[in-house]
Amino acid sequence: MSTNKNILFIGMVWPESNSSAAGTRIIQLIKEFHEQGYRVTFASSAMVSEFTSDLKSLNVICHPIELNNASFDIFIKEFQPSIVVFDRFISEEQYGWRVTEHCPDAIKILDTEDLHCLRLARQQAFKDNVEIDKSYLFGDIAKREIASIYRCDVSLIISKYELGLLLNEFKVPADLLFYLPFLLDKIEDNQINELPLFENRNHFISIGNFLHEPNWNAVLYLKEKIWPLIKYKLPDAELHIYGAYPTQKVFQLHNIKQGFIIKGRAEKAHEVMQKTKVCLAPLQFGAGLKGKLIDAMQCGTPNVTTTIGSEGMNELGKWSGFLGDDADNIADRAIELYTNKELWLLSQSQGFDIINQVFNKDIYVNAFNDKINFLINHIDEHRLNNFTGSMLNHHTMQSTKYLSRWIELKNTKAEN
Repeated sequence: MSTNKNILFIGMVWPESNSSAAGTRIIQLIKEFHEQGYRVTFASSAMVSEFTSDLKSLNVICHPIELNNASFDIFIKEFQPSIVVFDRFISEEQYGWRVTEHCPDAIKILDTEDLHCLRLARQQAFKDNVEIDKSYLFGDIAKREIASIYRCDVSLIISKYELGLLLNEFKVPADLLFYLPFLLDKIEDNQINELPLFENRNHFISIGNFLHEPNWNAVLYLKEKIWPLIKYKLPDAELHIYGAYPTQKVFQLHNIKQGFIIKGRAEKAHEVMQKTKVCLAPLQFGAGLKGKLIDAMQCGTPNVTTTIGSEGMNELGKWSGFLGDDADNIADRAIELYTNKELWLLSQSQGFDIINQVFNKDIYVNAFNDKINFLINHIDEHRLNNFTGSMLNHHTMQSTKYLSRWIELKNTKAEN
């Protein structure tokens, strides 16, 4: 087994665990590798924002990098990590060939976060008002994303639905995929007992990063179709809309008279979630796992969402509230949860069960570590069984490499 315990994360952005589920996911992976004794470095070409997670407090070395710049080659040759984790396929497209060229023995891991091709296909089919089919799914984004999966030694898949899609529709070999959902701590009884009671909670909540199109669409759906139905039956109730990066078009929806309150960024999402009685997440398209619903279940806040909203999370055959796929049904179920304490308590309890039985990190970490150790000890054999990946890596080295070199040269001339 390799004694090199340096691991490099390459991110499209610096993680913001308080802004998105994607940021939270990366932090979970960083902590897990720390548990296994790895020294973690995180690199990104993005700008650091005031909302970037404090990686230094997690003993993570932060290293700014540049896109289409040979300085990355110097950095990676000197660093020589044993493992490189790409945060989403675009990071692998941009830097994967450089890693392969200068660190050929490094294990390459792709964290897909969610399947971008699935999310974007659903979004386009929704706009076209048709059912999604292969003509939507098998588009250019899918070709890029699946190619990235093949070029890596293993890809982390967050949802069993997406795992099945990759295996059955795209025919990706199983040994290139590893199911690894959110890695959460078990919710203990003493934590449950400290949560606010049904009687001490008020109003509805919707939360989600406004830069994420499924979230913005859901807010519009609430405003135009669902909330008027709820407000008519519950005139004293309010819907509090939280989310990172709200724009002017978001704040224009604010209407105190209608009880539709735009709150903007939640500095402490769990704090505001715990005070609320019901979470609404009427997502009409999307992919992956929904961090807002994980937050709701951890906070003991029942929710109403759609079939897509619950995807990859509804394995126990019970839900922490209700599922509905039309405005009338969502509104009726929301009102029922809000007014029926017995039903609310049952839904809350089922949410705790989902966290503890589906997302308890103790279920997954040993198998994940075994997979990493297997790859470290059998990487040559593993790659021999992935001819398609070797072929794609070869052609990427010949095409993407020289495109990047051309951009690099063009940028250099522009600076001069």
